[in-house]
Amino acid sequence: MEVLELARWQFGITTVYHFLMVPLTIGLSLLVAGMQTAWVRTGDERYYKMTKFWGKLLLINFAMGVVTGIVQEFQFGMAWSAYSRFVGDVFGAPLAMEGIVAFFVESTFLGLWIFGWDKLPKKVHLACAWAFSLATMASAYFILAANSWMQHPVGIVMDEGRPRLTSIWAVLTNNTVLAAFPHTIAGAFAVAAAFLVGIAAWHLHRKSEEERVWRGSLKLGTWVGVVAFAALSISGDLQGKLMFEQQPMKMAAAEALCHTEQPASFSVFAVGDVRRPDCENVKSITVPALLSFLAHNDFDTEVKGIEELVPLYQERYGEFYPVDERLGELSGQPIDYVPSLPVTYWGFRFMIGFGAVSAGLGVFMLWLTRKNRTPTGWWFPALGLAGIATPFLANSFGWIFTEMGRQPFVVVPNPSGVDGVWMFTAQAVSNSTAGEVLTSLIALTAVYSVLAVVEFYLIRKYVRGGIPGVLPQKSDDGALAFAY
Repeated sequence: MEVLELARWQFGITTVYHFLMVPLTIGLSLLVAGMQTAWVRTGDERYYKMTKFWGKLLLINFAMGVVTGIVQEFQFGMAWSAYSRFVGDVFGAPLAMEGIVAFFVESTFLGLWIFGWDKLPKKVHLACAWAFSLATMASAYFILAANSWMQHPVGIVMDEGRPRLTSIWAVLTNNTVLAAFPHTIAGAFAVAAAFLVGIAAWHLHRKSEEERVWRGSLKLGTWVGVVAFAALSISGDLQGKLMFEQQPMKMAAAEALCHTEQPASFSVFAVGDVRRPDCENVKSITVPALLSFLAHNDFDTEVKGIEELVPLYQERYGEFYPVDERLGELSGQPIDYVPSLPVTYWGFRFMIGFGAVSAGLGVFMLWLTRKNRTPTGWWFPALGLAGIATPFLANSFGWIFTEMGRQPFVVVPNPSGVDGVWMFTAQAVSNSTAGEVLTSLIALTAVYSVLAVVEFYLIRKYVRGGIPGVLPQKSDDGALAFAY
């Protein structure tokens, strides 16, 4: 296997694994802060117990997220050093902001929240919870700003063959990140909501003590999940319109749209071999003119197909890779501007499909538990627990589509930006041997597998332990000893 292929597998495996933790941390931190706020304002013991239980699971997930996230930035120097040299002047700024500002605040106030239960005044302790949760959002924003610059370079000039930052404000207000951020946060709420619903449904089925805690958690999760799906739909529509303007090949690949259409139909489902960019023997179930609306808010916009886009890309960015021994087998070869169509086409549909299933399950669970009912069948907790996976899958497929859809670029050219600001993925890898990258790939995959077992064990332990497993000891008279 080539170094490029191994490096891509390594980054893909570690990043998708890490991103399993990220949305749950973001969404759950904000919900836990809301639970604690309800307790401080009302004094209702139910909200205190909810805060302690869900907060414990949040801490486990956050710890694993930190451990797995550190590897991501090391990989830029280990496996993608050529990329780091090319974008370092730009990429370093938002990453530094994430580390110095967001993560510093996040970790500091999380520590105060963990150890300050019996030491800080209620409102000060609550402020720590909100500072931590809002810092997680700020952290996500800076990371997304860096990623969005890769998707749509702005705020730079070319200086000796490298982009040089001229406006950090342009990077932070890139219209790509302004659309990606609410979409990502809504996805995080969807993940946290399904997490609440699944675990609460399991406890309700077991007729655990503290029914008010579990019923309240389930209702909170279902309503948050429905609202999150609505926000995902709106922000996703905005992202689609930006994709049409900024990355037309990704738009065409998402639909396996081989030929230009006006108006363009949206493919709901395809039967046949979508790997072929000529679309021979592919039959699709389509919604007429819907793709035109998603692209430009009208039902008559022309959407260019793959076969028409390839010559345009070849004219703008070249037909052949440079002759360079670091490119391996791709040196001097024709550039394939068509992303992997099965990945982009089905990834886009799995993203939407699992998101819709998650929202539908939330509504169904809300209906099942109306008027304080609890279904007695085994399928009720099974449905809730299975539903936890759906928004995780939607998020993962969404990111796979986003990153795979921009291939063969690691930095995508801005059609209206500075000429020459792009980089092919094949040019971005380090000057390493295949054996070195394969060794790190195997080692990281093995370590992450162990961490997955540890996380599952800890989450399972505290979920099964329920409320008693996370509360302080009771006082001598049997009353609950609050942490204040």
